[in-house]
Amino acid sequence: MSVNTDRSYKMKLRDVENAFKYRRIPYPKRSVELIALLAISCTFFLFMHTNKLNSRLKEMEVKLQPSEFSALGLTGNHISGHDAGKHDDINTLHGTYQYLKSTGQMSSLNVRDLNNTRKAQMELVFFNRVPKVGSQTFMELLRRLSERNNFQFHRDAVQKVETIRLAEDQQQEMAEVISELPEPSVFIKHVCFTNFTKFNLPTPIYLNVVRDPVERVISWFYYVRAPWYFVERKAAFPDLPLPHPAWLKKDFETCVLSGDQECTYTQGVTVEGIGDHRRQSLFFCGHDYECTPFNTVGALERAKFAVEQQYAVVGVLEDFNTTLSVLEKYVPRFFEGVRDIYANSAEYLTKINKNNFKPPVSEHVKNIVRRNFTNEIEFYQFCRQRLHKQYLAAHLPQKIITAHQGGFGGN
Repeated sequence: MSVNTDRSYKMKLRDVENAFKYRRIPYPKRSVELIALLAISCTFFLFMHTNKLNSRLKEMEVKLQPSEFSALGLTGNHISGHDAGKHDDINTLHGTYQYLKSTGQMSSLNVRDLNNTRKAQMELVFFNRVPKVGSQTFMELLRRLSERNNFQFHRDAVQKVETIRLAEDQQQEMAEVISELPEPSVFIKHVCFTNFTKFNLPTPIYLNVVRDPVERVISWFYYVRAPWYFVERKAAFPDLPLPHPAWLKKDFETCVLSGDQECTYTQGVTVEGIGDHRRQSLFFCGHDYECTPFNTVGALERAKFAVEQQYAVVGVLEDFNTTLSVLEKYVPRFFEGVRDIYANSAEYLTKINKNNFKPPVSEHVKNIVRRNFTNEIEFYQFCRQRLHKQYLAAHLPQKIITAHQGGFGGN
């Protein structure tokens, strides 16, 4: 390559470099507007997000402020998922407190008036347990408490056919057997409320537990269809016939919606036997025939009267923690330490008798059933409100129960 050619090449290369160096790269005409719009959008978004966060923080701050309710230490109630959004419902602990406060009844709450343990004439708990209310868990707690608190644990043997409503001579025989147990003792049996004073026998400490009546009949429906239920029953009673496969496959929703007799709950109808689990109030009303018709006002009022006058505590499955607290306060001879025992074994205790074969039931079907359970629901709510009153009375300042004062359970 000649010198002139080399010089020409270098000049062209320099001209290309200068062209790139001073070249003005054109922007689209609307680029500035787009960038400005993007900046404004981002700023607006950040403002809205910050404002939302600020509102949420203020809400949390209000929730975290100690309310009058929590300041009194009244936080032991377990609010179930069904009640989580109804904190002012009178059937919740907080709702009961607000109602009593607004009506001026808080000042007249008295432990003595709510404590039937003082009426007991012997150190013996009679737990005439309602089926499908978590009573297996309570039985296990009582068995463990018997070792801790030094009392005897007794339960009725499993029977081929459970008879809960007894003739008068059978009631007396049972009451006499229970009365002869060594004190202190606990006796547990599926049976209607039995008045011991009717047979000139000393009064025991009556205890029981209730559950949402619709949830309870659903639980029973699937409990008697669970495979392990038949294995246990067949092992205990080999001559029991196996149920028909069509009956085993039946589901609750179809049963209700199709008008199946098994899931038809007609007011005033009487169905005898342990299998008729629609009548939770029967276990409190008593053995009389007037207690047997389903969902009647007469049975409701008798059951309420027995709870109010005879039962030391009627616990509620949906308020389990509150129930344990009330039992520990009102029946300390037997239930002292029950919350510690439960806390240490909750994982095991909550699985007792749990039915993994029970599918969910829609609220639509539950509401259909609830229409026919009006008096049973009222009784359940009555028991729940009474339990909350007992809890509030025992936890108010200067109103803590003194153990053994004026009776086996306190004042």
